Amino acid sequence: MSVYTKTGDKGQTSLFDNKRVDKDDIRVESYGTIDELNTLLGLSKNYIRDEEIYRLIHQIQRKLFDVGAELATEDENKKPATIKEDEVIFLEKEIDKYTEKIKKPDHFIVPGAGKASAFLHVARTVCRRAERRIITLSKEVQVNPHLIKYVNRLSDLIYILSRYIEDGFEEVNFN
Repeated sequence: MSVYTKTGDKGQTSLFDNKRVDKDDIRVESYGTIDELNTLLGLSKNYIRDEEIYRLIHQIQRKLFDVGAELATEDENKKPATIKEDEVIFLEKEIDKYTEKIKKPDHFIVPGAGKASAFLHVARTVCRRAERRIITLSKEVQVNPHLIKYVNRLSDLIYILSRYIEDGFEEVNFN
C-alpha cells in the first residue's frame, strides 16, 4: 500500500467518518493542531529524565489520539471515542500533585531553562492554539464540552510539568 493516495491533491481530505472537507476547514485545523501537540510531547519525552513524568506524557499522548479522533468525526454516531469528565478530573489531580511540588507559580517566567522544559513550554503554547481552534470550531458545530475542558486543563498541566522539571527559572517582574 502506498503512502500517497492522491485523494487530497485538490485540497480536500476525509474526516474519520469519511466525509470530505477542505484541508483548511476549522475541524481539520483543530485536530491537526492536536496532532502537532502530540508530536511535540513526543519530542519533549526525549529530554525528560523523570520516569513518572515520562509515563504521564506518554499516557496523555495516547489520549490525544482520542481527542483528535473525536474532532475528526462529524457524525456523532461514528465517533470512535469521546472525552469524558473523569479524564478532565485526572488532569486536575495531576496539576494539583505537581503544583504542590513547586514554588507557587504566581509570576510570569522566562520559559526554557533547560531543553526538556523548553520543549514542554512550546508544547504548552501549541496546546493553547489547539484550544483556540477548537473554540472556533465550537462556534460552528457542537463540540463536547469535556473535550474543551480537557484541552484547557492539559495546557495547565504542561505548564506545571515544565515548571517542575525546569533547571531554574527567571521570574518576570513588571516594575
